[in-house]
Amino acid sequence: MRLEELVEYDPIMVQCHDNPDADAIAAGFGLCRYFESMGRQAKLIYGGRNKIQKTNLLLMLEHLNIPITYIEDVAAYVQAQPGGKLPGLLITVDCQYGAGNVTKLPAEHVAVIDHHQIETRQAQLSEINPHVGSCSTLVWQMLCRAGYEIRDVKLGTALYYGLFTDTNQFSEIFNPLDMDMREAVPVDKTLITLFRNSNLSLQEMEVAGVAMIRHIYNNDYNYAIIKSNPCDPNILGLISDFLIQVAEVYCCVVFNETKDGYKFSVRSCVKEVQANELAAFLAEGVGSGGGHLEKAGGFINMTLYEEAYPTLHSEAFFSERLNDYFDHCQVIYAKKYEIDLTDMQLFVKKPIPLGYVEAKDVLPLGTPITVRTLEGDLDMAVEEDLIIMIGIKGEVYPNRRERFARTYEATQRPYRECVEHGQSGLLYEPTIHDRSTGEVRKLSDYAKVCIADGGSRIYAKELIERVKVFTTWDEEKYMLGRPGDYLAVRYDDTHDIYVVERDIFFKTYEEKKGR
Repeated sequence: MRLEELVEYDPIMVQCHDNPDADAIAAGFGLCRYFESMGRQAKLIYGGRNKIQKTNLLLMLEHLNIPITYIEDVAAYVQAQPGGKLPGLLITVDCQYGAGNVTKLPAEHVAVIDHHQIETRQAQLSEINPHVGSCSTLVWQMLCRAGYEIRDVKLGTALYYGLFTDTNQFSEIFNPLDMDMREAVPVDKTLITLFRNSNLSLQEMEVAGVAMIRHIYNNDYNYAIIKSNPCDPNILGLISDFLIQVAEVYCCVVFNETKDGYKFSVRSCVKEVQANELAAFLAEGVGSGGGHLEKAGGFINMTLYEEAYPTLHSEAFFSERLNDYFDHCQVIYAKKYEIDLTDMQLFVKKPIPLGYVEAKDVLPLGTPITVRTLEGDLDMAVEEDLIIMIGIKGEVYPNRRERFARTYEATQRPYRECVEHGQSGLLYEPTIHDRSTGEVRKLSDYAKVCIADGGSRIYAKELIERVKVFTTWDEEKYMLGRPGDYLAVRYDDTHDIYVVERDIFFKTYEEKKGR
């Protein structure tokens, strides 16, 4: 769904979920500003038992001049509308029409814009993306697609703060779109500081103190678990930030129960456990999780949890998942690892179009860069022989000119043509960030097409358990392999060990008979 499709309606009501948070308010504010710019009547509303009372939200409304109307008597409000229905279009934002967390308002037409898992039968007009960290990000993306440039600092600050609060102060960002939005919108950082420092009440401080008295600790794997009483998600982050400072704790999970499931926060202080990867593992099949290497979090849907674990209480669930995480995973340090090739098969790369970028053609030699991909950020520096490869799904990995020349046929055909004609499977276009200036460029604007010439050979085997590989080109962050993925090693360098996702592997490689 595109915003341009909704402009035909007038008036437009944008409804936040009951007890709206900063993300719902910011996303709704952004939508209203867009529709007003298109000459439509737009109004931001919310219902429920309680009027907004949290100090940080009241400050947000005041300082960013966000007009929002509380509908206290829903029945009277609806009855006052022509025909007992809201005229024009009703958009539920950061929630889904008919879900339990939003007052249902009869309307002539309904649209849904949300970043949570699908909960209800969806309206024909809907945009739902559970992979982004906030509804503010989703609205920002839709505004960009509609050609609406955000120049107003108040709107930019609102969207920024929406993402800030919904990702536990950016510690749970795991989608590159969230990172892009955070860096793109104009922000008043002074206001963000004001809002952030008005986020904890005396009651919430007591919740944090009580939670830290009780904990579960595993001496074998040095992890700790704490169950907190119901509280704002930021309080979970505060507790976990404190807990990870304990000398014996290498990683920790702090969680509480909500009416819809379990919200949890993850911290790690060792490179062998990436918090974002652990969060995703904990929530696999029953929710979603992600974030940063050291700080992450997620949500477990109660319906899915009760279907999968009908007799397991929450503390036992987190303990069992953490034990499973550590029990069934091999860690490989490629630089020192002597790999056994006896059970591995020989494969050759198929002659499919891939992208390649001469790093020095994008930025000067020595420039510190971050390459942003769907899988995460890669930090490196521009070197004379550095080649950045773009795989069939947008995955990015470094190469060296000598090795590249041995295994690929370089062309001058722009890789952008593959993107535009759907020959690439890009889910997100990787970008290159100049860390010294903050400048951002799309890799595909500089990339050209290369074809494997048959010289790219590897040994590989299918994984039956999880594997973490610290490659020779990045000894600080591991590549994760799951059952069904492939562990690969270059034919001519047995320390160049890496992981290839299963679906990418069979699109990229074919078995070569003999050795």
